[in-house]
Amino acid sequence: MDTEKKTGGHSFFQKAAGIQFGYWAVVLLLLFLILVFDVVIRKLSWDEPPINNPDLRVVIKTDAFAEIFHPSVRISAEGGMRICYGEEEQETAAGEMAEFVPDDPGFQDGGRIRLTAKNGGELTLHSIQRAYGTPSYAGTIELRAEKEGLVIINELPLEKYLCRVVPSEMPFYYELEALKAQAVCARNFAYQQIKEPGYPQYEAHLDDSTRYQVYGDCQEDEGTNRAVEETKNRVLRYRGRLATILYFSTSCGYTAGLEAWGTEKDPAGRYLKTVAVKGENGDYEAELPWYRWKIEVPVKTLSAQVCTNTNTDIGIIQDIEITETGAGGIALQIRITGEQGSITVDTENKIRKVLGGTGAEVIRQDGSIEPGTALLPSAFFTVEKEGDLFVIQGGGFGHGIGMSQNGANEMAKQGKSCEEILALFFPNVKLETEE
Repeated sequence: MDTEKKTGGHSFFQKAAGIQFGYWAVVLLLLFLILVFDVVIRKLSWDEPPINNPDLRVVIKTDAFAEIFHPSVRISAEGGMRICYGEEEQETAAGEMAEFVPDDPGFQDGGRIRLTAKNGGELTLHSIQRAYGTPSYAGTIELRAEKEGLVIINELPLEKYLCRVVPSEMPFYYELEALKAQAVCARNFAYQQIKEPGYPQYEAHLDDSTRYQVYGDCQEDEGTNRAVEETKNRVLRYRGRLATILYFSTSCGYTAGLEAWGTEKDPAGRYLKTVAVKGENGDYEAELPWYRWKIEVPVKTLSAQVCTNTNTDIGIIQDIEITETGAGGIALQIRITGEQGSITVDTENKIRKVLGGTGAEVIRQDGSIEPGTALLPSAFFTVEKEGDLFVIQGGGFGHGIGMSQNGANEMAKQGKSCEEILALFFPNVKLETEE
């Protein structure tokens, strides 16, 4: 009997100890998981550039942003320049022109030539032209010689760079809140390029063309400078990381998700997704010319364009079918059937390229006419064959992913703030200010 009591008591304490051990094991496991999660998050943010207005290095392309190699460079500064060849330095007089060619002695043994304005002003590049004329650049100009020609790199503070990006990407007379939204988008894009430089061979982050974002095609403006200043150090983040930000001209009432490029599995697909660009009174861009458009192209002309664009001769086109669409109605896949075969084309950009061409004009909804270009205005369209014509009716202008610039401006006209604009186009993303 005593033995049974002792045995029973021993069993009770064993169970209690087991429960207590299990409790602490769970607690320790949770603490471990929290620690691991914190380490992972910190590790993920190690490659995030600090938001502290670093210097950005921009490759300056030739006229019309055609290529990066220049046959020669002519440059001056109003107050004169300092020209550094390695450890040697010389100065020019105010307004004096200096010209450089690839076989200049300063480039021997892989040397670089760096130029700055003596009075802290800007350097004028006389050997290229931009939309507003002969361009000038703040900061430093670095020249490198390659067998194909000279490479020009403009090095300057990121916020100063934005002062020439915003007016080049969005008309300076747009609403301030839209310009501020554009400044934030451009800032995010620039910081992403610091993480993933586009020209590592030149230690440069990006170039000045539409391949990245247009820089220096327009002069600085008081309004756009204000937009940059009022959003200084403001960036968009998704779960603590810099968000991948894209923008385009005009929507058809909807934006597109990353599925349009076949990359919806990219983490950015969680916020770069289809949204309706509309408010209480309907689509914000409903009255804009590019909101709707139409192209009437002769069958033989389109057949020739498709043959050229695909390098495939399927003969005279009999039918074009949109076989897959995404949210909002964007074409994700089309099948083109000709007398001699058929082809299937996937993703927004390839579809626009295959159906694009100069063989027919684009009639916008206000009746204005634009020439056809290498790309269809957008991939939001329908297509029907009517006799000897293919009639393509669509809406919007651009790839359709991210922020519609004209949509942002129309929202601002209706009193929406920069924050509200960005919240519509980039759901689940936070606008943060970093000191």
